[in-house]
Amino acid sequence: MFIIVHNGDIMRLLVTILLATLMLGCQQSKLTIFHAGSLTIPLQELNEEFKNYIKEKGYDVEIRSEASGSVMAVRKVTDLGRKADIVAVADYTLLKLMYPKYTDFYIAFARNELVLCYTDRSRYCDEINGSNWYEILDREGVKFGFSNPNIDPCGYRAVMAMKLAELHYKKPIFQLIERHTNIRTDGNVIICPRNLTTDGKIVMRDKSVDLIALLESGCLDYAFEYKSVALQHKLRFLELPDEVNLRNFSMSEWYGKVSIKFDDKEIKAKPILYGVTIPKNAENRELAEEYLRYLLSRGREIFLKNHQEFLENPPIFGNYEDRSR
Repeated sequence: MFIIVHNGDIMRLLVTILLATLMLGCQQSKLTIFHAGSLTIPLQELNEEFKNYIKEKGYDVEIRSEASGSVMAVRKVTDLGRKADIVAVADYTLLKLMYPKYTDFYIAFARNELVLCYTDRSRYCDEINGSNWYEILDREGVKFGFSNPNIDPCGYRAVMAMKLAELHYKKPIFQLIERHTNIRTDGNVIICPRNLTTDGKIVMRDKSVDLIALLESGCLDYAFEYKSVALQHKLRFLELPDEVNLRNFSMSEWYGKVSIKFDDKEIKAKPILYGVTIPKNAENRELAEEYLRYLLSRGREIFLKNHQEFLENPPIFGNYEDRSR
């Protein structure tokens, strides 16, 4: 008995066999990343490059990225028991909350600074400068915003920057926060309630990047953002003095005069440093280690292209061993 196979059937059969062979030879994996909203754009580019890079090593990787405020990114692991392969945050000291119970190590890897963003539609945008920006924010009808200090480092940094501005300019600038929210001060310690309220002049969102749409639509006049985010989104912005912008490492002692107190912790103002770790509950640790090595090498160029400075020698805290060496 003979079976007649047409040429088209033969081709389809060969293609099916080839695809099955390729799938068997390439290990399918998932990588879950919890990260700060301000890392979204550079990590999108890094993720695409990493998928191509790791495919050459026999992995077909699906990367699941979840952007949030950095405090929430950490709490997903510590409080909610969720599993992640990589956690990358805008304040490396938040990773102390994971160490040593939830991770063996963490690494500080990138810098940033605070700026005040606005658009051509912002009220008094033709007047604002380095000497009067806090007076512009105080004017009637002007709305400005920052992210929720309880959830996002950019938010608590913005609030601390306002207190640093008060010390720097020697003017009662922080009253602007106290008049329009329930945030208060005790000397240079800022008291941040769990349930924040505002009268509408100040707008808060869970992530600083969530304020960008409000800026661009004209619903918000000014917003505190990271400089890298402002440049990535082509926003106009005012650079703040080093005494305020939390960029200058040589001014750590000055920044440390101010702190913000929450229910369960107090955070001192310090130069902005991003951090990354691999949690102990990572489902694909070998792949996570490959990703971390790629971030700390190729990531330098990608972050620089996206206007964020990478540390020359990222400090490691805890016990991290690069097993590729």
